[in-house]
Amino acid sequence: MTDKLSIQEIGEKAGQAAEVLLKKPMDSIISLNKEQEGWLAEVEVVERKSVPDTQDILGRYEMKFDEMGELQGYRRIKLRRRLDREEITDEEV
Repeated sequence: MTDKLSIQEIGEKAGQAAEVLLKKPMDSIISLNKEQEGWLAEVEVVERKSVPDTQDILGRYEMKFDEMGELQGYRRIKLRRRLDREEITDEEV
C-alpha cells in the first residue's frame, strides 16, 4: 500500500491497537495529530470497571504511528477516575 492513511483510518487503527495490545475496552479517542513522521494518537481505555461507572479507572495512552499506519510504540501517560474533571484548554484543530 502506497497511499497515506486518513485521520479516520488512523483513528480506527488506534482503537483496534488499544483493544488488542492492552486487552482492555477502549473508551474514547482523545486526540489524533499529524506529525512530521506520522501520527500521534491519545486514547483512553477502561483499566478497571466499577459500579457506579463514575468510579471506573481510565488509562490514557499515547500511540505513535508511521505514515502507513503501523504502530511504532505506545505508553501510558495518565490514570484517572471517570468522574475526575479535566481542565480543557483550547487546542489547534
